[in-house]
Amino acid sequence: MATDIYTLKLGITSSYLVRGNNGIILIDAGTPNKLRSFKRKLARMYVQPEDIKLILLTHSHFDHAGSAKAIKDFTGAKIIMHSDEKVFFDEERFAMPSGVGWWGKITRALFFPVFRRIKFDKPAVDIVIEGSEYSLKELGFEGTVVHTPGHTPGSISLVLNTGEAFVGCQAHNGFPFRVNPGLPIYAMNSEKVMESWKLLISKGAKEIFPGHGRPFTVNIIRKALSCQL
Repeated sequence: MATDIYTLKLGITSSYLVRGNNGIILIDAGTPNKLRSFKRKLARMYVQPEDIKLILLTHSHFDHAGSAKAIKDFTGAKIIMHSDEKVFFDEERFAMPSGVGWWGKITRALFFPVFRRIKFDKPAVDIVIEGSEYSLKELGFEGTVVHTPGHTPGSISLVLNTGEAFVGCQAHNGFPFRVNPGLPIYAMNSEKVMESWKLLISKGAKEIFPGHGRPFTVNIIRKALSCQL
């Protein structure tokens, strides 16, 4: 397993710093107005802003991309995103998932009418992924960005060669979303969620780093998938 992985809580979101051969990649940028918090956390980790070369946005929701522009301006990092998700930036639309299960339906009714009204500055996207996979090797990172639709149409995940998978909201693990790790409680297409997880497992995902909550083993997802059959 890779060891240079750092977790940053930026609002309600678990963001991650992953060190590669030529710098650091940030997975997700948290809720809006978190630049000051981001700066403090970097200083405590002795990470220089210019060390961050890429900001991977797993999807377009405010809690994952809200501070992306501010962090991009601060670090000079390039933004990477899938074309199917960038359209929500371009058209100022909100990717509105459905609730999955009773808790997903209840919390969706409570939260999402508020969430969809939250505005934030959209960053310019430097690397737009068009296909199903994008290798980061040439950029100095031993991993592959995989298109994993389900939560939203253009959701992406990063799978490192050592088995760590950073999946955004393709999984949840933490209140108020879930009390135990598992499949997402919000999805625009639940069937696509299942297909995306089968793809991630085939790509060697072993340890799952969700966009909300703590990491957990992929065996939990394997069990959840088997229960859906």
